[in-house]
Amino acid sequence: MELSSLTEEISSNVRAALQEDIGDGDITAALIPANQQATAKVITREDCVICGTAWVNEVFRQLDPSVELEWHVQDGDKVSADSLLYTLRGSARSLLSGERAALNFLQLLSGTASSCLSYAQLVEHTQVRILDTRKTIPGLRMAQKYAVSQGGCHNHRIGLFDAYLIKENHIAACGGIAQAISQAKINQPGKPVEVEVESIAEMMQALEARADIIMLDNFDNDTLREAVSINGSHAHKAKLEASGNVNQNTLVGIAETGVDFISIGALTKDCKAVDLSMRLTMSE
Repeated sequence: MELSSLTEEISSNVRAALQEDIGDGDITAALIPANQQATAKVITREDCVICGTAWVNEVFRQLDPSVELEWHVQDGDKVSADSLLYTLRGSARSLLSGERAALNFLQLLSGTASSCLSYAQLVEHTQVRILDTRKTIPGLRMAQKYAVSQGGCHNHRIGLFDAYLIKENHIAACGGIAQAISQAKINQPGKPVEVEVESIAEMMQALEARADIIMLDNFDNDTLREAVSINGSHAHKAKLEASGNVNQNTLVGIAETGVDFISIGALTKDCKAVDLSMRLTMSE
């Protein structure tokens, strides 16, 4: 995902964050003289992958454009604990009022990117692509999906509008796998059609109906290997995605079965925010 496509999203994210945090005014920052200037340095207390610089920039652009912000890192950089990330100079009130919103974005998105890197490194000896899911923090889907890309993993569909993912309940309501796939191709020709299956028999139905991607839900590794073999010799070759029961202990075994994709909700659902700290020094 390209950062250049997220300008409006970033602006909206930051506007909402500042409104919920500052509301009609930061009453604590107002204790500081209005003309008091300060310098602040932000460091990371742990190793991480940096992500979220544009959100931090936008916080201070909206809050106080006179604040000077100097970055010492950029998105995608791998940094070690105690590294200096950015320096701020300007009104002490503005630096303190924007501190939490800026750090919230940076620590969440850096945490997401860092988690993704740990997964990606485990399977770099294979051809598999690790995908995120729609299990994202409400209102921050695009931000987290951008962070996924900075950590070396890849984006699945953005939402319910850009690609099909036909699951068990859809199949039942449509009358079967073939019927659901056929109707999808009629309704939205050109949109990718993925169908979730729970057995080799259902996978065969999806192949015969010419699904673009087949999600193999909770298949054990032996069955995944069988699915890869069947797909490889079938007249219509779909892309295969493994899903379910994926964690850092099971990931490598799944990747080595030969599937094309592995989707992992934990990339965005269970990420741990990076520990960051801002240190403020008042100017004379």
